[in-house]
Formats: sequence, C-alpha cells, structure tokens
Amino acid sequence: MAFATSLLPAPPASVAPELASFLPPQAKRGAVSLAATRRRGARIGVRAEVNESGSALAADAFAQVKHVLLPVTDRNPYLSEGTRQAAATSASLAKKYGANITVVVIDDKPKEEFPEHDTQMSSIRWHLSEGGFTEFGLMERLGEGKKPTAIIGEVADELELDLVVLSMEAIHSKHVDGNLLAEFIPCPVLLLPL
Repeated sequence: MAFATSLLPAPPASVAPELASFLPPQAKRGAVSLAATRRRGARIGVRAEVNESGSALAADAFAQVKHVLLPVTDRNPYLSEGTRQAAATSASLAKKYGANITVVVIDDKPKEEFPEHDTQMSSIRWHLSEGGFTEFGLMERLGEGKKPTAIIGEVADELELDLVVLSMEAIHSKHVDGNLLAEFIPCPVLLLPL
C-alpha cells in the first residue's frame, strides 16, 4: 500500500526573499510530500519527496494579491520594530505584484489624546516611501472603543482586501487577538515573526 500527501508548495524563484527565508530548505526546491510505503510485513517506511508541481500554486497565491492591508496598532510615533517590518514587507509585496496598500491606524483613544499623532503619520509615510510607495490609502479608526481585531476584520471585509500583513508583535503585545484574527478575517493574513 502506498499513498502520498502534499504538505506545502514550493515558492517560485520570484517569491520575495523576505518570505522565502521563512520556508524550510526542502520547500525552496519543490513541493514537499510524504510518501508512506508498506514493505514486507508490517514495516512501514516514510520518505519525503520533492515535487516541482507545487511551484505554480505558490506563484498564483501572491499573483492574485491586488490590495494589501497594513494595520498599525502601536502608539510609538516612530513605529515599533514589528510595524516597520510589516510596512517594509507590505511595500515589497505590493510593489512586486502591483497591489495597492491601505493603512489603518487603530487606537482606542481619540487623536486629540495622542499629541504625537502627526509624527506617527509622517513615520508611516516615510517607511512606505522607502519601499517605493508614495500613494496609499489611509484610514484612522481612533477612539471607537472597538477591539483592533474587530476593526481589522471590518476593514478587510469592507474593502474586499486580498491580504493583511501584520507583525507577531501586535499579537504578543495583546493588541490583536490571534485566534479571532484567524477565525474572522475574510482574507489571508501574513504574520511576520519578530
């Protein structure tokens, strides 16, 4: 008895380097599959096979991305390390695949209670322009009293977004609930490790 199960497709050569570095080495060469074979008696062997057919699947996944959401949940006027990383990744993906970027700034306090608001807006513009984006959508959801996860879901749904790019820092700092994010966001979410 023999069977094979595909685990993950390989990224094509055109996948952004910052994304390819997170994949295991065998995934960079081709789709990884496990094949279990029964040999003589009850002994079962498992071996990994590399298959190039999964490359097209990974290429199509990012080629369909036309609108990226970058949520900003931290109050750092110069942006936290995680938010800067998410901004750079969003700009890189959007530039590579011809997508638009929408930034949503989320905070439970109104703009008037955050004296460094203008500095934060300038910082967002600067980081995205470093990635080649001078034009992007900007939404502010300040002082609404809603949880950031709910706001991200609402915006992703309203704008029919294709991808949300977020640093794990937002989850670790308890700004965003990872479980709710996975359950209610209507599009893929790219979580970037710190």
